Amino acid sequence: MPASTLHRRFARGALDSTPFILVAGPFGMLFGVLATEAGLNLFETMAFSVAVFAGAAQFTALQLMQEQAPTLIALISALAVNLRVAMYSAALTPYLGQASLLTRAFAAYLLVDQSYALSHAKFEAEPKMPLPEKIAYYFGTAAVITPLWMVASFVGAVLGNAIPSDAGLDFALPIAFIAMTGPMLRTPAHVVAALVACSCAIPAAWLPFNLGLIVAGLTGMLAGAQAELWFEARKERTA
Repeated sequence: MPASTLHRRFARGALDSTPFILVAGPFGMLFGVLATEAGLNLFETMAFSVAVFAGAAQFTALQLMQEQAPTLIALISALAVNLRVAMYSAALTPYLGQASLLTRAFAAYLLVDQSYALSHAKFEAEPKMPLPEKIAYYFGTAAVITPLWMVASFVGAVLGNAIPSDAGLDFALPIAFIAMTGPMLRTPAHVVAALVACSCAIPAAWLPFNLGLIVAGLTGMLAGAQAELWFEARKERTA
């Protein structure tokens, strides 16, 4: 396959990801600021971002660390927030599963909401795209967001208290997830899962150590899975 074709696919993925700069930049900077305020030094903050590279999970763990929550609770909560990434991986496996082990390992590290949303939509729209082009496009979607997240985290950590925590940078988190979640509610089962999770999260907010998040997430997934089975059975009966 011509290298120029792969370069075009990579560039297309990078270009498609550029709107997320408006979210990833402030979001990463906010993490750096809050991590510094929580007592982490520059090295610890950057090690956190590089090793975990999962914004929502990083914020969850950081908040629980500030609340002196048990380490196990912090780990479980961060993993619960990132359970969606396991579903992202499963959804991308039909498209990238034939890649080499090293490629899949690197792709797994770079798998975030943006790279998943863009790649899955692209692969569904062009199902005949060859595997090398899919890989090039996928890595292109991460080529902008990944370094931006690291740089923004570094800048936030360096600036530290120079940027007040109430500067409004936290607007990026809800906007990012609304932008990601909305287009993904494509089936009735997806809607059921989202509604049940939201309905459960509100009354469960009183639980300590953000355990309500875990309860709501698990409840939403169970409801969505059951709804999908019900809708499939109904479709078979009416077929």
